[in-house]
Amino acid sequence: MPAIIESYHISLTLAAFLPFSFFLAYGIMSIPAGILIEKYGGKTSMILAFSLNFIGVFSFSLFPIYGMAIASLFVVGMGMAMLQVIINPLMRVAGGEENFAFYSIFGQGVFGLASFISPLFYVFLMGQFSEKSSTSNGLLALRKLSPINLPWVSMYWIFSLLFIGVLILIFLLKFPSLELKEEEKSGPLKSYQDLLKDSQVWIYFLGIMAYVGTEQGLADWMSKFLKVYYGFNPENEGAHAISWFWGTMAIGCLLGLALLKLIDAKKALKISCIFAILCLSLALWGSKSISLWAFPLCGFCISLIFSLVFSLALNSVSQYHGSFSGILCSGIFGGALIPFLIGWIGDQGGLKWGLTFLYIPLFFLFWISFWAKPLVDNKIYSWKELFSKSPENKLI
Repeated sequence: MPAIIESYHISLTLAAFLPFSFFLAYGIMSIPAGILIEKYGGKTSMILAFSLNFIGVFSFSLFPIYGMAIASLFVVGMGMAMLQVIINPLMRVAGGEENFAFYSIFGQGVFGLASFISPLFYVFLMGQFSEKSSTSNGLLALRKLSPINLPWVSMYWIFSLLFIGVLILIFLLKFPSLELKEEEKSGPLKSYQDLLKDSQVWIYFLGIMAYVGTEQGLADWMSKFLKVYYGFNPENEGAHAISWFWGTMAIGCLLGLALLKLIDAKKALKISCIFAILCLSLALWGSKSISLWAFPLCGFCISLIFSLVFSLALNSVSQYHGSFSGILCSGIFGGALIPFLIGWIGDQGGLKWGLTFLYIPLFFLFWISFWAKPLVDNKIYSWKELFSKSPENKLI
């Protein structure tokens, strides 16, 4: 975000249109993606999704201007929305239902690792370009493809190559026949009409918006905040902060698996929100050194919230789970709205006050932890049961 603002000389509000465009596509495409997948199957849908991703990043690589960045991220967002819908049922069929939980957690681990590595790779790449004498011929060729004043565009050439590789791999692989379960299917129009008449559906939808908006608001703006208020370099300390934000989130997900065997989901949501609010306060109002570690630690504190809200939502209705999942996924639009509001408020009164807006979604999520009345509670165990060696109780 700091590099984009400086490269195009734009305001915080205009910069916020970039994540807005990406997550707007999520909000628009989530439900239609489910319909497309039911009609065309897993492999064709995957090819279409990654083709959209490639078109988006390659277009921006060729024409790296602000307007193209907006359009590019919208197209990439459409592709990612399709992947969000297709990956879980495809993984369930390809790996077998008995292995689904393992592969699902493994997939989250890969996501966390990639999110941790990518900012560090960005730091490495920018460092190589600033020291041309030690840069390899391959990286120099990559640098020459990008405008002199926009070295970070090189990342988009790398994204383009990665998507080409993924497309070739998908073409070569033989995919299993995909049969969606009832809870994975998009229901008829009546199912959406019935669900949207239910007030709790809207509250959980807003809960997903609140979480994704908080997550993306932190990820999008922490580097700029650290630069503006404490002078940290976005291509060094700022990028490392973002890296550890996603890294601690991955660690939190793994530890949370054990936590949810011991305590109720509503209680886990309360604890997560309390520590997230505390960490956000330290990041915004603490000293220079405290802010630098508090921002990444926010990732650990919020790591379970999305899964908790999603599961509480689905456990609160007795039917139309597939349609309800589509509505909830549309709530990912919060990743567009809240970072945009942060940028707009930041232009009016400073980025610190813009990020203060995050207290609103966090307190809303905290309220949900008291309000939720799921039909089914998550099963919890005592410490004795958790570590029992009997076959029926052995969990770890």
